[in-house]
Amino acid sequence: MQKILLAIFFFISMNISAQITNCSELFFSEYVEGWSQNKAIEVYNPTGNTIDLSNYAIERYANGATNSSAGGITNLRGMLASGDAFVLTNGETDTSSMFGYCDPILIALGDMAEPNGSYPSPLHMNGNDAMVLTKNGNVIDVIGRVGEDPASGAWTDDPASGFTLGTWWTMQHTLIRKQNVLSGDNNGLDLFDPSAEWDSLPVGTWGNLGSHTCNCLNTSNIEYNAQSPSYLLYPNPINHGKVINISSKVAIRNIIVKNMIGQVVINTADNFIITNDLEAGTYIINIRFSDGREADNKIIVE
Repeated sequence: MQKILLAIFFFISMNISAQITNCSELFFSEYVEGWSQNKAIEVYNPTGNTIDLSNYAIERYANGATNSSAGGITNLRGMLASGDAFVLTNGETDTSSMFGYCDPILIALGDMAEPNGSYPSPLHMNGNDAMVLTKNGNVIDVIGRVGEDPASGAWTDDPASGFTLGTWWTMQHTLIRKQNVLSGDNNGLDLFDPSAEWDSLPVGTWGNLGSHTCNCLNTSNIEYNAQSPSYLLYPNPINHGKVINISSKVAIRNIIVKNMIGQVVINTADNFIITNDLEAGTYIINIRFSDGREADNKIIVE
């Protein structure tokens, strides 16, 4: 009994965090729980800066679990511009999979898909799994309630039952965060009333994925920085001889790679970099987009 109490105390201690300042941190903005493996989740950047997603992960606390060991963790990647949204989808394409598959149309709407055959992973979620967004291991947003397996199979809008009985919200629905929500819920243990911060849409609704409306960028809370669009650069670091891919919703005009003394070693109109001619080391990459914007990053060849 003493060990159990200590474990509970440790769990609670690890999950109590200071409230996040409005418009200062990423949060979940859309949740798609559909038929078969038609699953997606959207992360929104309400800040005035481009955010490096390599510090962030999405975790699934399955069926009332108090950790993500059975539900999986997906580490995010890429750069997310101010006011932009990043979409992660299930990546199952095998139509004979025992868990079903994800519609290719939905996968195409995403910025990143989990690997085919990656079960268990966060985007194998069902309506009774708490979805957790973390930054460097710290909880910054939660959909659902960690440690709770709602009796109805999903969280609901019924306060009498603690939001665990009645009409489903988190199963076979799409949820979109309300425009006036300015930060995530980083307390994974509080009651989860989906109707308080989310709007519910019918199952199979995907048309809003990839963008989000939030009052953070419609008020004077922050100054919008439109210098750099969102893009995905992977893998990084990379082994010598492999190919780095760069993708963005904004067309890429050309890419310039310089070594650490400023010499141009690659100048290409392709959206990939072949590292055969690069020595091991660190390089600066300048991505130039068709709308005139640019973005700089660092790549490491090993």
